[in-house]
Amino acid sequence: MFEDLIKEMERMNGQSVSVEIESDEKGYIDKQCPNEDCEFIFKVNEDDWANIFKDEAVWCPLCRHEAPSDQWFTIEQVEHAQAEALAVIQGQIHNSLRSGAQKFNRRQPKNSFISMSMKVTGGHKRTHTIPAKAAELMQLEIQCESCESRFTVIGSAYFCPACGHNSVTRTFRDSLRKIRAKKDSVDVVKEALIESVGKDEAELTCRSLIETCISDGVVAFQKYCEGMYEGYGKAPFNAFQRLDQASELWNDAIQKGFDSWLTEAEINLLGILYQKRHLLAHNEGIVDAKYIQKSGDGTYKEGQRVVISAKDVENLVSSLEKLAAGIEMECSNA
Repeated sequence: MFEDLIKEMERMNGQSVSVEIESDEKGYIDKQCPNEDCEFIFKVNEDDWANIFKDEAVWCPLCRHEAPSDQWFTIEQVEHAQAEALAVIQGQIHNSLRSGAQKFNRRQPKNSFISMSMKVTGGHKRTHTIPAKAAELMQLEIQCESCESRFTVIGSAYFCPACGHNSVTRTFRDSLRKIRAKKDSVDVVKEALIESVGKDEAELTCRSLIETCISDGVVAFQKYCEGMYEGYGKAPFNAFQRLDQASELWNDAIQKGFDSWLTEAEINLLGILYQKRHLLAHNEGIVDAKYIQKSGDGTYKEGQRVVISAKDVENLVSSLEKLAAGIEMECSNA
């Protein structure tokens, strides 16, 4: 009676179920960092996954967690695969029961005083899997400058998932993009905070948000310069936090200083912003005699607190972009 079911159960012993993963319309497949503290979702080019990525190691673009290639399925893909495997097994069992019932019924003698029949409701169930669909497209498309693999992310990426390479130039551009995003979002954030926590907390939070943009810019440019300068020697500790010293180092290395790419007015304004950042980091933003002397900023008196505006942030980012573009050009021509 249950011969087909027994045979099917024996055949299923050790059986594996494969579930295809679809790529999106641009040819990218979804991946997710297996680090539970990260779980960053990104996409990799399907052809590059097959031809460039290695089974031994893949790196998270956000946190650089390293794991073998078979550990990068998304949570949604795993859940879909589990559901598909269950559907296939249920279908195989159902179909074997249905086949067995049909054979049993055909073997029953006709015109017998006692008749028996077996019924399994429902038609044939599917025993094939449905591919896992791709998530929506991601806007930021990146190609690694080292291994040339292609991947896409939402937000920022610091490392190549195929080789783990950290791009100095891409990281710097991402940092400036985040600074602009913070600056441009202040009004929206303020309105939301006023609704939820009140005007005082909203004002304090948004002022801090703008002020951190200056520090973020200075640190981003410092890291950028340190990375780009590696081929020319070892710079003194924190030298690239000081504009004059940084300019001299680049002038010695590539025969061009910051005055090659910025006007005198832009350099003076950048110097003021650097000094404001120093005050915010080390003196709660309170103006002292050293600030006035070093910055040449006559708009403040000792004891006042510096004010950072959205225009200050834009001026900082714009000047740093010009410096980085000039440094990159000279370094590539060297």
